[in-house]
Amino acid sequence: MFAVRLVQLIETHADKLSEAVIRKLKNADECREFLDKVPAHELKHRTYEIYRHLGDWLLCKTLSEVEERYIGIGTRRARQGVPFSGVMFAIQTTKHVLWDYLLLEGLLEPEALIGEMELVRSLVQFFDRALYYAAIGYEQVWKSEPDVAPSPHVAVRR
Repeated sequence: MFAVRLVQLIETHADKLSEAVIRKLKNADECREFLDKVPAHELKHRTYEIYRHLGDWLLCKTLSEVEERYIGIGTRRARQGVPFSGVMFAIQTTKHVLWDYLLLEGLLEPEALIGEMELVRSLVQFFDRALYYAAIGYEQVWKSEPDVAPSPHVAVRR
């Protein structure tokens, strides 16, 4: 199946993709506070882990495993004082870098549309769940740890 080969290719290039995410975040105004508060090695590890084990995340991990991981990430980011908009932007950037890679490498071809659509659906579902569960973790910290306050500003795009 073509989608399986795509996932394997993504996993093989996890390091390159992770570095691309970091470069993109460093150049984004939306992530300045995120990058100030999240250690570079942690960001590198998290993005690498997603790409390197993408097949597991899409095919093997249960909803509760995704929930546990991303509630944990949301909790950690809240405790680090990262604005939630930065958390969302970083996860979305991880997804966008993946799409850019697939397009630039010419890996999304019309003849493999069915396999690609399966991959698209799985990827969108995974990243949407990741954002949702990160938000839950973030909100749990606000409720249980009143001394952890949200950042006084929220980036607004127009």
